[in-house]
Amino acid sequence: MLSLLALKATGRRRVSHVDDVATDPALATFAGLEWLPKATALGTYSYRLTRRHDQALLAALGPAMVRTGQAAGTDFDLDFHAIMHYGQDVALETHYVPRRSQRTESVLTFFAHDGQTRNLVDANADLAKATQAGEALAFARHWEQATGRLPELLVFDSKVTTGAGLFELDQAGIRFLTLRARPPSVMRALAALPTSAWTRVTLDRTGAYRHPQVHQDRVTVRGCPVVLRQLAVRGLGHDQPTLILTNDHTTKPAKLIDRYAKRMTIEQRLAEQIRSFHLDALSSAVALNVDLDTTLTVWAQATYDALRRRLPGYTTATPDTIWRRFVSTKGHITLGPTEVVAQIAERTYSPVLRSADLPEVEVPWVGWAPAALRDRRRQDQVGLNSLFENRS
Repeated sequence: MLSLLALKATGRRRVSHVDDVATDPALATFAGLEWLPKATALGTYSYRLTRRHDQALLAALGPAMVRTGQAAGTDFDLDFHAIMHYGQDVALETHYVPRRSQRTESVLTFFAHDGQTRNLVDANADLAKATQAGEALAFARHWEQATGRLPELLVFDSKVTTGAGLFELDQAGIRFLTLRARPPSVMRALAALPTSAWTRVTLDRTGAYRHPQVHQDRVTVRGCPVVLRQLAVRGLGHDQPTLILTNDHTTKPAKLIDRYAKRMTIEQRLAEQIRSFHLDALSSAVALNVDLDTTLTVWAQATYDALRRRLPGYTTATPDTIWRRFVSTKGHITLGPTEVVAQIAERTYSPVLRSADLPEVEVPWVGWAPAALRDRRRQDQVGLNSLFENRS
C-alpha cells in the first residue's frame, strides 16, 4: 500500500509507470523496502483488494484528519464525478461526462469534501445507477461509524439524491442543503409574484451579485413527504431564479445562500486531483480497481495538505505546486542503525523548507529496516554458499 501511495503522490498516471522510479531510494525508503515492487506485483495486489479494504483505509483516515485539524468533521460537500473510459467492449454503465458534454461509458465516482478545511475525506468508485441515490446517507453512516457522530450538514446538487433520499436524511436528523430543478409551474408562480414578495439580502462576498432578492416558501417534493424550506433567489446573474431546498427552517437566508455557494470549491478540489494525481487517467475498466485509485487519491491529497500546513506561506498551495517546489528535489538517503537521513539539494525554495515546522517522527515500517536488511542479506549469502557447495 505504501508503494502504491508513493506512486500516487509522485503523480504517476498508472501503476505500469513504476519502472520510471523503481530504483528511487527515497520512494523505497518511504515504503520500508530496498526498491519498489514491479508493476505486475502492484497490479496483482490491487486487484485482490475489495471495497471493504478501501472503506477501512478511509475510516482510519477520517478521525486522523479531525485530530490533526485537517477536517472539522461537521459539514460536508458531496459530488459525483464520472471518469471516462476510452476503450471498447467494456461492462460499464453510461454517465454524463462534463469534459465531453455527452453520456458515455465511464466509472461513476463519489467524493466527500470537508466544508471548512476544503479537504477530501471520502471516495467511492463502487457505484451503480441503481444505488447512487443512497450514497449521501451511506457517507453519513460511514462518517458516524468512523468518528462516532453524524455530519451536521450535507451540501450537494440536485443530482446526488432523490426526494426519497432527502426524506431519509431528514429522518436521520441530518440537515441538508441542495438545489431543486426549475419546474415550469414553479417558475410561472414566481414570475407572477409582486415585488413586495421578494426580500433583498446581503451576501458575504464581493462583486456584482452581493444583494440578491429572496422569496421563501414551504413546499413538498416528490418522494419526500416532510415539508421543506424553499429559497427562490434572483439577482445571481441567471435568467431564472435559483431554487434552494433545505430542512433547516431557522438559519437566515443569506447564510444558507453563502454556504451553498461554497460548495463549488469541491469542483476546484477535484480539478486539483485531476491535475496533480491524474484522477481522470482511468486505471482500469474494473470499478473495484478504480475504487482503490480514488482512495489513494484522497490519501495523497491529505498527505500533501499535512505538508503544506507546515510550510510558511503555502497553506493554500495546490499539490502540484508543493511537488514541483519541494518534494521533487534530488538528494541522498542514508540508512543508519537508528535513523534515516535525507540530504536534499539546495534550491530556490530551500529557505522555506528549512524554516518549516517539520517534526522528527518515528516511522515504524523503516525504523527496523537497516539492521533487518543486513541480517537478511547475511542469511541469503549463507544460503547461497550452502547451495553452491551442495551442487559442487
